[in-house]
Amino acid sequence: MSDPFTALVRRLESALGVPAETVRRVEAVDRSVANWMGRWGLPTLRIALGIIFVWFGGLKMFGVSPAAELVAATVYVVPPELFVPVLGVWEVLIGICLLYRPLIRLGILLLFLQMPGTFLPLVLLPEVTFTTIPYGLTVEGQYIVKNLVIIGAALVVGSTVREERTQSE
Repeated sequence: MSDPFTALVRRLESALGVPAETVRRVEAVDRSVANWMGRWGLPTLRIALGIIFVWFGGLKMFGVSPAAELVAATVYVVPPELFVPVLGVWEVLIGICLLYRPLIRLGILLLFLQMPGTFLPLVLLPEVTFTTIPYGLTVEGQYIVKNLVIIGAALVVGSTVREERTQSE
């Protein structure tokens, strides 16, 4: 049984008279690209997540985060000059854990402990996060909702921890 891409190429072959050798070459390139993506996709995803957390956390630690005002308005029970840098340290720690393979589990745990808080402005500050509730997001709202992608990426990265352990044993 062939995959949909191969079936499409075969239909093109018969409909357009594409030589069989050309079809084989296209399939070989497709297979090669898919194998390359399979080999490098997960490590790239893990490293990209780590970099994002170190970067965004570092901005908070050094008082230059564009999200600091939103964080301060959301978590108003703790002084922002204390909370924002502590959150930054937390995020840098998540990033370091994701970058250093033996600490992935800890990084994923810290990430999932933090994620619910990232969605609080959607509930507590709808006037800041929405132009039209519930679908019209401001830039701040989009910044928050993109965390769904981070959650998905963390699930994918987290799914590899047993494999990595098995490979190194």
